[in-house]
Amino acid sequence: MAAAGERSEARREATARRLQRFEALRGEAELGKGGRGRAYRQQLAQKLRRKELPLGTRYHICTDPPGPKIGNGGSTLHVLQCLEELYGDKWTSFTVLLIHSGGSSQRLPSASALGKIFAAVPLGDPVYQMLELKLAMYIDFPRQMAPGVVVSCSDDIELYSTGVTEPLRFDLPGFTALAHPSELLLGTTHGVFVLDPSCLSGRAGLLPVPCQRFLHKPDLGRMRRCGAVLPSPAGPRSSADGGHPGAGSECVYTDSVFYIHHGTAKQLLAFYKQLGPLCCEVDAYGDFLQALGPEATPDYTTDTANVTKVESQLVEVRQKLYSLLKGTPLNVLVLDNSKFYHVGTTREYLSHFASGSKLKYELGLLPVAFSICSGTLDPSVSVMQSVLEPGCVVGPGSVIEYSRIGPEVSVGRSSIVSGSHIEGKVDLPPSCLLSSLSVRVNSQLRYVSMVFSVEDDLKRKVEALADIHSLQFFGVSLLECLDLWGVKVSQQLFSGDGTGLGLWAARIFPVCSTLSESVRMALKMLSSVQHRSTFGLGGCELLSVEEMLSCKDAEDMLEFRKQLYDEIHLRRKKEKQGE
Repeated sequence: MAAAGERSEARREATARRLQRFEALRGEAELGKGGRGRAYRQQLAQKLRRKELPLGTRYHICTDPPGPKIGNGGSTLHVLQCLEELYGDKWTSFTVLLIHSGGSSQRLPSASALGKIFAAVPLGDPVYQMLELKLAMYIDFPRQMAPGVVVSCSDDIELYSTGVTEPLRFDLPGFTALAHPSELLLGTTHGVFVLDPSCLSGRAGLLPVPCQRFLHKPDLGRMRRCGAVLPSPAGPRSSADGGHPGAGSECVYTDSVFYIHHGTAKQLLAFYKQLGPLCCEVDAYGDFLQALGPEATPDYTTDTANVTKVESQLVEVRQKLYSLLKGTPLNVLVLDNSKFYHVGTTREYLSHFASGSKLKYELGLLPVAFSICSGTLDPSVSVMQSVLEPGCVVGPGSVIEYSRIGPEVSVGRSSIVSGSHIEGKVDLPPSCLLSSLSVRVNSQLRYVSMVFSVEDDLKRKVEALADIHSLQFFGVSLLECLDLWGVKVSQQLFSGDGTGLGLWAARIFPVCSTLSESVRMALKMLSSVQHRSTFGLGGCELLSVEEMLSCKDAEDMLEFRKQLYDEIHLRRKKEKQGE
């Protein structure tokens, strides 16, 4: 049995091969019509102009229909309809990669404005984003894939190693899913496959294993009762192996990517068209996969424990999906030497990109990717498409992306700086999230910077104004912060429909005329909280993060990134000519 270090080295080598193949395919491609996601289309078009994406591929942006949220399951159904509208029946002969990249990204707000799929990755020249990384990691899929749809998310990374003669095959009817051996605790927040142990023992090669049933975020007791807990296939455990179980221990097989055969995809599209407008959130994992396998039961259709907002249509839609998919096979490709990494929260982003993480080693992540940095940086930092002037200091474990940092700036440890221009003498405290946006206010271009602790919970809400004292901003009661800033507590303090009383909807960030001024104002707000000194915001126009996103000017934000790109490209070109 291979030791943990050998398994990790095998994943590293397999990942490097995929990245090399992807680099060879980068070039011109076609941006297809369809979809209304303007910011996404702008970024995709820019990538195509720079020849950063593979040849011979059509790219489409499909946005959800207007109205209630429909979840990633509803989005999957809607994409199938978009493909039919664009291509007629021909779409059933295509091999499709569907990457869900919507959502407000409240747990990683630096990715909210321009999308998680366009979040930077410290790799490549020019710097990769999650889109390129996804395409590189799945580069082997089309070779062994029958017409159908591979479904993935934009904030996770799957690394795996298989034998040279063991390709991943996606060609069976129904659904085929990848499965990763994981610790039991990880299974409580993911999907878990119930597999017959006899199908796992003594199997030769990477053969599909029939799944008995799929459990969505089960507790430990349910995993055991349903027979999902199995002996671990891994070698001796390394503490750096994260959520990978060790030898002799128990494990569950958790989900990530799954494939829908074209025959089943056609059934789902017919169901969607017959159903009419969708008025509830459907989960592609919980509501599709739980209906599959010979031991599936309809019990989950009435279980709303993991649902954020329960709409009246939800149970009915789940029951109809269960009736449609009951008896459909779910086959699992068991990847014994694989790791699933989630990078959708500030804590995960920092731990995976800006530390000595297993992901950093296996993916070959760089401390400095397509950036200009003078002086020596701590090896645990991550700098992506940024300009750091001589004299600035970046603390260990911090991430700087798409930013310009002046010579007298000190960034504290374990911080995230995104899309910002920091100048003057500034000390950014540790564990700080600073992210700047361009916005349109009364048709005028303006700038707003948000600042939080990386530990702040932007998803948390309270029901009444009397409870906002329990909301925390950098470890301080929001009520106390508002008093320091001279901001009155009222219903108008929060944007939206009045039900989202939380940091996400709090109108606390001042609108400014320049990018650097918005950063200065945000940091003064933070300083007043840390030193318990007053800093009046009474005369400023204030926006919430929610409002910043609704009136963002993506074109101007992309122009700032382009300016950085051009400056870095030109400086490096001059440096090469001077060698």
